[in-house]
Amino acid sequence: MEQTPLVKESFHDTLKKKADLFGYSVYRATKNFPKEEVYGLTSQLRRAALSVVLNYIEGYARNGEKQYSHFLQISYGSLKEAKYLIFFASREGYMDEEKYRELTDLAEELGAMLWKTQKGIREK
Repeated sequence: MEQTPLVKESFHDTLKKKADLFGYSVYRATKNFPKEEVYGLTSQLRRAALSVVLNYIEGYARNGEKQYSHFLQISYGSLKEAKYLIFFASREGYMDEEKYRELTDLAEELGAMLWKTQKGIREK
């Protein structure tokens, strides 16, 4: 029997989990990239993907909405960079269509959450 959590997960926790999943999924997907890409595409894509979650967490930990907003912008920019690199890797044949769709769908969902958070700060 599945138990229902007593406390509903917060938007922040959900966003953080999705960002973590994105970084982890990118790492897993790049394990099979060609060895000649280890210092190129593989490294760049991994750094961009981790930058999404790391900047979100760092911004959330800062005091003040201005700093939080700044880190959200960096996180969002890194997400867009990673999304392009995923497209590039797919075009080069380094990942199959299913993995490409999985990562881009997750990136879209994560991007919407980051954008919503950023918009909420601006509207205050």
